[in-house]
Amino acid sequence: MELLNNIILGFGTALTAANLLYCLVGVFLGTLIGVLPGLGPVATIAMLLPITFTLQPISALIMLAGIYYGAQYGGSTTAILVNIPGESSSVVTALDGYQMAKQGHAGKALATAAIGSFVAGTVATFVLALLGPPLAEIALKFGPAEYFSLMVLGLAAAMVLAHGSLLHALGMVLLGLLLGLIGTDVNSGAARYTFGQPWLADGIGFVTLAMGMYGLGEIVRNLEHEETRSVMVKKVTGLMPSKADFKRIVAPIFRGTVLGSALGILPGGGAMLASFASYSLEKKVAKSAVPFGQGAIEGVAGPESANNAGAQTSFIPMLTLGIPSNPVMALMIGAMIIQGIQPGPSVMNEQPALFWGIIASMWIGNFFLIVLNLPMIGLWVRLITVPYHLLYPAILVFCAIGVFSVNNSEFDVYLMALFGLLGYIFGKLDCEPAPMLLGFILGPMMEEYLRRALLLSKGDPTVFITRPISAVMLLMAAAAMFVVLSPAIRKKREDAFHEEE
Repeated sequence: MELLNNIILGFGTALTAANLLYCLVGVFLGTLIGVLPGLGPVATIAMLLPITFTLQPISALIMLAGIYYGAQYGGSTTAILVNIPGESSSVVTALDGYQMAKQGHAGKALATAAIGSFVAGTVATFVLALLGPPLAEIALKFGPAEYFSLMVLGLAAAMVLAHGSLLHALGMVLLGLLLGLIGTDVNSGAARYTFGQPWLADGIGFVTLAMGMYGLGEIVRNLEHEETRSVMVKKVTGLMPSKADFKRIVAPIFRGTVLGSALGILPGGGAMLASFASYSLEKKVAKSAVPFGQGAIEGVAGPESANNAGAQTSFIPMLTLGIPSNPVMALMIGAMIIQGIQPGPSVMNEQPALFWGIIASMWIGNFFLIVLNLPMIGLWVRLITVPYHLLYPAILVFCAIGVFSVNNSEFDVYLMALFGLLGYIFGKLDCEPAPMLLGFILGPMMEEYLRRALLLSKGDPTVFITRPISAVMLLMAAAAMFVVLSPAIRKKREDAFHEEE
């Protein structure tokens, strides 16, 4: 009964005219940037963070959430029509979706992606509503030691699930932690790592770092590898799958939804891990009439369901524990902090309308996606052919204006350019920026909880292993690192990364 009352409260918040508008804007922008390969939700949300200053917190978060799960849908359109995934989570959709388009079944593939995304998004949002309150209740019992250990576990999982070399991921996490230390220490008032520069007294701005690493870094990488996009299908027809097709996609959608909902909760997981895992599962269990990789509809239904489910359940640790499970959730936490909201379990009790309003907006957003996007496929087909070199000047200007508007500081614009250069270099070195961003967000919070735990224990460091929950989480982090450091696992992980490249 309480769950029903909370959902009613959420819909009462989400169905206001302003929040409906921002939900619609979010899913439309998400689909748009998913359709245009080379931008992605992380860069887009980073660029839009300054705009959220002028919005109500609930409206801002509804719009940013819509951009994230909308991008999962939009990425499948380019994967199917031109064999270029708009999103990393749509890579596996291209394997069979593009083959279906070449065989004249583009409409069927797009409809399958839309249906799978809608069903998975709806179910995953219910999972979020169901698991959110008990997790928040458990988290309210956490002390400083438990929170510190939880963040250590989150960073360890992010390193384990990152692509490529574990050493690179570890280096990026440590760099993020160091960058988070820059500024004035709130306890002692001492300046740390500012090198006498007054511009660094308040630390590095989250918007500046995110826009540089993802906005400018992506621009340079995409200009270097701009691809000529030839659309396989100029006009999409036959959007309704047949009865036989529906029978073939029901089980993959169900399996993808369950798998994606579970993997989305993991730190470092989210949509991409879910879609790859779903495709591997379908290849093993699905009895497809068409071989996988040659136009199997199951190869579209499973991964598309999984990536949308994973995108939605990745909100669970962010909303209930204040722990980001991927770079987009780190940006969402940044948006909450900008709005003066402390992420964590207290949000559900102190601002229930915000918590349940975001959840209800996801149901509405998924409905918007399926109603709006299938009729608009013709528009997306035309947009796919726009050359990237015509888009990047507007993106560049928008990044600069956005960063400058935060503090009216030219220094922030130069700093963004520096991080853009670093983002490009890190890409060349196969260093993912995601672990660094998570380290930057979690670093100051980890430091604060470390200090609190040591103060309460009168300086006794064993508090982290004598408290059972804290000890279990530290053991889990150590076990994850031990497993991934084993030579066989490390080699398999790096080989898989090079195959994707």
